[in-house]
Amino acid sequence: MPQNEFQDEESARTADEAFRRLVAQAKFDHGHAGYTGTIAEKTSFRMEQPRKDETPIACFSRCVADRNHWSVDKWGPAACIDFGPDPKRKGFNIFYFFGWAST
Repeated sequence: MPQNEFQDEESARTADEAFRRLVAQAKFDHGHAGYTGTIAEKTSFRMEQPRKDETPIACFSRCVADRNHWSVDKWGPAACIDFGPDPKRKGFNIFYFFGWAST
């Protein structure tokens, strides 16, 4: 079965809140029938932590370049990296979700 890579960013108080919002929006935009190739196909996420002295963007780049990274499992959880405080929204962080989903 084919798969598609997705990347989504959301500002929220928690990663869980960001994930729920992104999944709901993807289902609204792409339908509820499944196999959209978007974050709508994911039922969970797992946090990916930057390594020592690694920035969040470098962590993301490393994970995406690694075709053996756990996020390439289209049936597994989405990956999420906390990019830190959102400069536009006090008390919110920017969460970046990525991975592969079935199409």
